[in-house]
Amino acid sequence: MATTDGLSLAVAVTGPVDAPTLVCVHGYPDNRSVWDGITHELSDRYRVVSYDVRGAGDSEAPTSRAGYSNDQLAADLDAVIDSVSPDRPVHLLGHDWGSIQTWHAVTGSGAASRAASFTSISGPCLDLVGLWITGEGRELTAPMLTQSLSSAYIGWFHLPWLPEALWRSGVGDGLGRRIAAIGRGDSEVPPDDTARSERDLVNGLEMYRANMRRHLLRPRRRRTTVPVQVLTPIRDVFVTPALQECARLGADDVHVRPVVGGHWVVRDRPAVIAALVDEHIRSVSGSGGSENARDVDGRRAELVVITGAGSGIGRATAVEYGSRGATVVIADRDLDGAERTARQVGLVGGTGVPYLLDVTDADAWQEFAEDLRERHGVPDVVINNAGIGMGGGFLETTPQDWQAVIDVNLWGVIHGCRVFGEMMRDRGTGGQLVNLSSAAAFLPSRILPAYGTTKAAVLALSESLRADLARHGIGVTVVCPGFVNTGISRSTRYVGMDEDSQERTRRAASGQYARRNYSPEKVARAIVRAADGNSAVVAVTAESRMGMRLHGLAPGVLRALARADLTPS
Repeated sequence: MATTDGLSLAVAVTGPVDAPTLVCVHGYPDNRSVWDGITHELSDRYRVVSYDVRGAGDSEAPTSRAGYSNDQLAADLDAVIDSVSPDRPVHLLGHDWGSIQTWHAVTGSGAASRAASFTSISGPCLDLVGLWITGEGRELTAPMLTQSLSSAYIGWFHLPWLPEALWRSGVGDGLGRRIAAIGRGDSEVPPDDTARSERDLVNGLEMYRANMRRHLLRPRRRRTTVPVQVLTPIRDVFVTPALQECARLGADDVHVRPVVGGHWVVRDRPAVIAALVDEHIRSVSGSGGSENARDVDGRRAELVVITGAGSGIGRATAVEYGSRGATVVIADRDLDGAERTARQVGLVGGTGVPYLLDVTDADAWQEFAEDLRERHGVPDVVINNAGIGMGGGFLETTPQDWQAVIDVNLWGVIHGCRVFGEMMRDRGTGGQLVNLSSAAAFLPSRILPAYGTTKAAVLALSESLRADLARHGIGVTVVCPGFVNTGISRSTRYVGMDEDSQERTRRAASGQYARRNYSPEKVARAIVRAADGNSAVVAVTAESRMGMRLHGLAPGVLRALARADLTPS
């Protein structure tokens, strides 16, 4: 097709003629082939359009630098839209320089400003970057320093003839591959064997020279009403997540989401990007369901799963998340308790969804997770809180007793981490797993051998998972409360005792917990802070913090206390 200044652009169209149209705009130094994987994923339900921008691939190049201005690049996109979908809105997807020029187009008055949605990846609006540099919407200078280091190559690109000479030299191809490998920032995906042509490498330099100084030094306030999704690859060494937050300065409806991957995530993880683009399109089209709900600030509302949330710490944590506008899935074996929690979550501004779940049942976990994904999406935070108490001496604890406490306190956590960790990995946008352990994990006690063993196992499991799942952008936090005034002290079973003796022991323990008077609400606030900050191990309550320190510094003291039976019961 022809451009407004008489060049010829190569355009590829794939998919059903009557399907919604998605126009993909590539960056530097790529060509339209960068979208092949995403086209494969989406062309069964979208009419996918990709084109070689001027000077790249099979498209003609302008003869002057002015031909690479953002105004002209945006005019090219408008011409493509008018050609492939003159009568219906389109959805836009841009990466790197493709995203930069699409931002310029959707904040203008051409065809792109009538788009139904825009997904931007690793390419912010240059005018908004200029405003960000001057301090608007940015409170700290550290992100600017980090981005300046990441953008140092731009200064090199502005030098006369030297970059062209390098790309045309014998080392140019190898250097291009090396830069691409650095930009991918991920050892999980196969090496990039893309052959980037010398023509693409050289011509694309003019986009930097024609636009960077003009927009960064004299930024204009630009704004769009198009719903925008900004995907920020967490391992992008060229465009930092902090820089991409500047999108909030120029869009009425903007949703910024992290995605696991490097700069070329569009090529490396096409299924992940395609799913997120499809989700965004369905959201703005009104067919996306609650997984795409946004809060008042335009951010996506959190989806949080909490087990054992029918009472105690779980209920308090559900209410705490509800006060932030989250959708909280309340899983408990006591459905009445879960429903009461759901009502409380609704009263504070969130959405409570009760579920009946036996955390010891692996099949029930799988059914629960699949149903949740179908109805609400993949959760952002999963809190494995369900647990039972068990006291009594080791020799009085039967194999059946051990099985019961291990099934709930340990296997319940394993099942939750397994089914939702897998979903978070496949979604590709990270997530947070929070596991409830206890001060008993590092405070030996002769009357809590089974309970303490399961909680120590949860602590060890969580630290191992934290190391393993970090590569998928999934954080793992373990929370270790001490004396907390909850119903667990009244429901703990003491083995080797008759019912009357158990009841007296429960009353004594409940009295101790009541006198300590550390509320579940305080623990809930600590859990939410820990999840937000991806903390590793959080000891809640003074006795828990002291016990954790003694465990590392003076374990002999704790052993002596355990023999004297002075540890908390």
